[in-house]
Parts: sequence; C-alpha cells; structure tokens
Amino acid sequence: MASFDGIASSDELAVTAPMAGVVVAIARGPHEQVATGMPVVVLEAMKMEHEVLAEGSGVVRSVEVAVGDAVQEGQLLVVLTPSSDRVAGAESREEATEPAGPRADLEAVRARHALGLDAARPEAVARRRERGRRTARENLADLLDEGTFVEYGPLIFAAQERRRSREELITRTPADGLVAGVGEIDGSRVVAMSYDYTVLAGTQGMRNHAKKDRLFELAERSRLPVVLFAEGGGGRPGDVDMPIVAGLDCRAFHLFAALSGLVPLVGIVSGYCFAGNAALLGCCDVVIATEDSSIGMGGPAMIEGGGLGVHEPGEIGPIDVQYANGVVDLRASDDEAAVANAKRYLSYFRGARDPGPVPDQDLLRELIPEQRRRIYDVRRVVHTLFDEGSVLELRHGFGAGMLTALARVDGRPVGVLANDPTHLGGAIDAHGADKATRFMCMCDAFELPLLFLCDTPGFMVGPAAEQTATVRHFARMFLAGANLTVPAGTIVLRKGYGLGAQAMAGGGFKAPMFTIGWPTSEFGAMGLEGAVRLGMRRELEAIADEAERTRAFEAAVAAAYERGEGLNMAAYGEIDDVIDPADSRRWIATLFGEEAGRWWRRPGKKRPHLDAW
Repeated sequence: MASFDGIASSDELAVTAPMAGVVVAIARGPHEQVATGMPVVVLEAMKMEHEVLAEGSGVVRSVEVAVGDAVQEGQLLVVLTPSSDRVAGAESREEATEPAGPRADLEAVRARHALGLDAARPEAVARRRERGRRTARENLADLLDEGTFVEYGPLIFAAQERRRSREELITRTPADGLVAGVGEIDGSRVVAMSYDYTVLAGTQGMRNHAKKDRLFELAERSRLPVVLFAEGGGGRPGDVDMPIVAGLDCRAFHLFAALSGLVPLVGIVSGYCFAGNAALLGCCDVVIATEDSSIGMGGPAMIEGGGLGVHEPGEIGPIDVQYANGVVDLRASDDEAAVANAKRYLSYFRGARDPGPVPDQDLLRELIPEQRRRIYDVRRVVHTLFDEGSVLELRHGFGAGMLTALARVDGRPVGVLANDPTHLGGAIDAHGADKATRFMCMCDAFELPLLFLCDTPGFMVGPAAEQTATVRHFARMFLAGANLTVPAGTIVLRKGYGLGAQAMAGGGFKAPMFTIGWPTSEFGAMGLEGAVRLGMRRELEAIADEAERTRAFEAAVAAAYERGEGLNMAAYGEIDDVIDPADSRRWIATLFGEEAGRWWRRPGKKRPHLDAW
C-alpha cells in the first residue's frame, strides 16, 4: 500500500526493517491505533518469521510496503502519528498479562507422556501386584533420588506398525518396554534402566536396543555406573518394521560389555530373566536376585525349540541353583530389598563417608581359640574388625571356603578376602580360588584396597581335587595378585601354609604392603603333620614300637610348630610383625595413607574388563 509521501516528519514515528527480508503480513493498516511493542509488519528472513514492533504508541499514517515486497535493512515500513490514546483490546508487552490457558501443543506432549505412566495402565499394574512385584517405574523411583530421573526415549514404541496400528502400539508398548535414563543415588549420577515385563514380557526390541546403545555410550562418556533391572524374555521376533535376517549386528552387548572395568555395573532380577536379558545380566559386576527369580541363557521356548524338552520357566535356573553356583552375588527377599542392596553396593565406590561406630576391638583377642585345631566363625572376626554395619558379603552361596566382602575402616571402603576354616579346614578349592580372583580384580578395577585374612592349610590337593582343574584355577590367584595396582595387606589369623598362604598375600609374603600375624598364627611350607611324615619317613619307619613311633611323630610336629609359630617367623623377618589383634585397624589404615594414594590411583580403565566368572 502506498503512503502519502513515503517520508516520516520529525514529529512522527518511523518503523524500519531491522533486517533484509520479505514482507509476509501487514499487522496494522492506515488509521489503526498501535500500542508500544505491538507488531505492525511481519518479515520472513532465512525461512523464519520476525515481527517488527512499534517502539511507541500512535496511529498508522501510512504503510510503505505491501505483502510480497522484498525490503532491505533500514527501509521504511510504516509511519505512525504519535498518540496517547489507549488502543482498545491491546496492552503493552511491558505490562503484565494473564495466561491465556494451556497451549494445545504442550497439552499434547503431556498427554502422550501420560500414556506410558503406571496410572494410565491399571490392568498391567494389577498383574504385577498379583505376582507380588513392583512395576519398572516403581523400582526406578525407589532406586533414584526423588525428582532426579531424566528419562530417555519415553515416547518410542515397538517397531511393529506393519502388524498393529500406531495408536495401539503407543498405548500397549510404551517406551518399547524399557524405562531408562539418568538419575542420582545419594547425590551421585547413574544410568538406570529397567525392562518392563508388562510390555511384551520385557523382551529386547529394535528400538529399546537403540535406547540402550544411547545410554551405554553416555555412561562411557560420562563415567557413570549402570544399574540394570534385567527381568525379561530376551530377543523379540515380532518387530517387523525393519529389514533384518537375524539381527545379530545389534550393538548393545558389545557396548555394555565394554563398560566392564570402567564403571560399576549392577544387575537386578526379579521374576524371569532369559536369553539376551541374561547375557546383559552376566556382564554385570554384581548380580542381585530375588527369591522368585529364574535366570537362564535360554527360556522355555528356546529350550523346546532346540529339542531339549519342555520346561516351566521356574524350572530354569531358579534362585537356589544360581546362588549356589555363583551366578547370583546377593540374594534378596523382594524388589525393595534388591534395590536397597544395589544402593548399598554402589556406596562403596564413592569414596569415604563419615566414620561410623567401631566395635570393641578387644573382642578380637578372644575370637580365635587357643586350641589350634578348634574351628571358629571367621564372619565374627570380619564384622568385629570393620566399622559397625559396614560389611557387605558377596557371593556367600558359592565357594564356601572363601569369604569376599566390602567393608569400611573409619568410613573408607576396602575389599576383604578371608578363608573360612569351617569348610575344608580353610583349604582353597577351585571354586574358592575363582571367587577370590574375581573379587581381587573387581577391587583393583575400582581402586579399593584389599585386605587378606589368611587361615589356610594351602590349596586343596588329591585326585578328586585335580578333576576340577585346580592347576589352572589356583594359578588365577597368582596372576591376579601379581598384577594388583591397589594397596594390599595380609593378616594371618592362624594357618599360613604353602602356596595357598602365598596366594592369600598376592603371591608371596613380601608382595603386600604388610604381612603380619596374630598370636595364633603358624607357618610352614606345607602342613606340619605332612611335612614331618615326609621329612622323617625313614626315621619313623625304623621305630618298631608303634607307641614309640607315635610319640616321636608328635614330638617332631611340636618342634615344627614351635619353629613355625608367628613370633619365630617375625624374628627371621619372613613376616613384618606379630601383633595384638586389637591393633589390627592401625595396620589396615596404612592401606589408605596419603603416600599410597599417589601411586595407585589413575584415570581410565585399569583392567581391560572384569571377568564374568
């Protein structure tokens, strides 16, 4: 529209183009009133629309451009005659305005998110309640600090639009059966994810694989621990929206396994966990399972399909089996207890906390009987030695002769290995060696000092033992011990014999930062009785009288015991000292000394991975 003369006089307001662009709308025409801050012209530049606002109130005298005109920066657009009259129905943008009500686009977003929440799925929630279990979202809410969860991919759905309507998939397969994101536990960030068994039996679909990939890469980049609720049935054959043959090129397993040894990985199972879900679970540093769990590398369908018979899900890897064979580290009564265990486990990898109460250390003087063959409860020793309530034993059901636990001394976390004399007299068998080796590697990977509590007659030997491949299994303790980068110390509670005792010191008594004994400690290259029988075989055989032979044997054993008692070992410098048991914590504190911390802490991976076994 043309103006009267195309020029604004000194007492008029000129509205000019702030940029080059094309006029796409004239907001106010001649003789219309305009308030300060109201749009008068709309320009399009770089495919974006920009409102040109009046810098004062007035009446439009002339419009100098038309829709479709190309204008240059500074070109005159509109001329206003100043006016103090209030514009009817208009308010300055500088004045407060009342909300106009919820925007439709925002409401659509909220409604879509709500479809995936438990409140929108009462039937699915009811089925969980019938089984005595919580929903995926309830478990994550219990795990994470309130208000910290940032969910990734809540709007995705199963890749099955060739088979089902989009509306049905949005409603029935929210988040594609995997609720996942980043949150905090006690103020520290973690990646947390839970398969949702109410969605296609918690199976692994194309899109939830992609979601896992995204979060695993984020965990690697940001060095975040991962907590995985792994309930579910493995791979999902029903996703048909992508051209695949076998789907063996998915990245999730590789990406998750690559996190091993870099960040703590925690797996939690309640109910059934089969196939791909179990494969991810097995990559975790620690597996926590409830009493109703069943874990297997193949579920009923896979087993039947392989011609291996028909089995109920509960018959495949039930908790009693998987706890005894070492798959499960921590056994929990229900979901709530499992989550509590996960939070407690992760707390040991966040450094020191405020010191807690210390048990009466004088009690340690009485926990090892003076009678050298009398058994005792090594767990009482461990729970008395460390901060009250700080001991978390792992893999209790497996490798009965070896105790492995996380604990604290004055609030500082430490890994603990102890022989249990109630099992094989404390001898280390193949399972015990495997259990100890993996625990050493885990503590080394995450920079926890190690304390060995030694009471062993050595490695288990004999034809039956050799059928368990002890030569290889025992060697694992030496290999792990020789390559530790964290400080370690050994306290010999009673027996310290042979190669087994050396393995309980990282390979030899000079390998740890200290090797000390309690007053009950005794040492030898092998068991004293066996050493006497071998070393004095000819002398003993030459004694015809059986009673006299027995007396000679017992006298030789007593002499050997005297030579091998802790005080004599310390006198010859083969151990660092024999101490009052009540002074043990003072020695343990040296593992955390400032000087030690300068050489054993370093960024990045300290081990290529943490062995699953």
